[in-house]
Order: sequence, then structure tokens, then C-alpha cells
Amino acid sequence: MKMYDTCSFCEQKMEIEPAFYYGTGYVSYALSVALTVASFIAWWVIIGMSLKDDRFFWWIGFNAVLLLATQPYLMRLSRTVWLSFFVRYKKDAACDWIAQDEHTVG
Repeated sequence: MKMYDTCSFCEQKMEIEPAFYYGTGYVSYALSVALTVASFIAWWVIIGMSLKDDRFFWWIGFNAVLLLATQPYLMRLSRTVWLSFFVRYKKDAACDWIAQDEHTVG
């Protein structure tokens, strides 16, 4: 999943400085841990957990497949979350952008 170089609406650069996204590893790790805990709790409630049979090992396999399948989405989400720490969303920016375009065109 490709992430755009700039925002298609406001043209904000997505890469603010070189190596800006190194911190996304921490965010991605936190999201992966949260997903692992959620899958463990869901597995425990739905199927049950026991060390006397192979249910725990089946959960480990299920969790590995789940994390591999969601990794592209987790990486993109972690980049978005990391970017939101440093670039603030302005609700009225769209109105300012449209007003600025009207003044430059007209």
C-alpha cells in the first residue's frame, strides 16, 4: 500500500524530514501488541485457553497469520498516527484553502 508524498487536498508533505518515520516502529509495535492482546482475549472467550491441549499453540498460529495479514494496514496506520503527532488538523483549513484559491483565481 503506497502512501502519497503529499496530501492531495492541502499539499502537506508527508515526509517532513529525512528518517522522519523511524518512530513509526514504536507505534506499529504498540498497535501489534494491542491486536495480539485483543485476539488473545477473543480466543479465550470464544474457544477457551488451556495448556493441557494444543489450543494455546493454535492461538499462536492464528495470531501470527492475523499479524501478517494486517501488517500492511498496521504500517500505514502507524505512519498516519505518527504524522498526526506532529502535524495538527485544522478544521477550518478547507475553508481557508478554498478562500485562498478564489482570491488567486479571481
